Amino acid sequence: MNKNELITAVAEKSGLTKKDTEKILKAFTEIVTEELKKGGKVQMVGFGTFEVSERAARDGRNPRTGEPMPIEASRAPKFKAGKALKDAIN
Repeated sequence: MNKNELITAVAEKSGLTKKDTEKILKAFTEIVTEELKKGGKVQMVGFGTFEVSERAARDGRNPRTGEPMPIEASRAPKFKAGKALKDAIN
């Protein structure tokens, strides 16, 4: 499902217009992004948690040459599914 299909599905299920649904989805993604930038997390009970994962600096290898190369520390977004979502899928 892509973004447009998601907007259409949410609009049909909620009775809102596609334009309003698109605004809501955009606001949701912006809010989650801002919170993760600050190092926080967004927890939606029953659905899951969006949080930031810290990756330490480490040594890696260049896949072409096999030479060792340093990989810098980084932060990556992570989603952990909640129990209700896991149960619904299984």
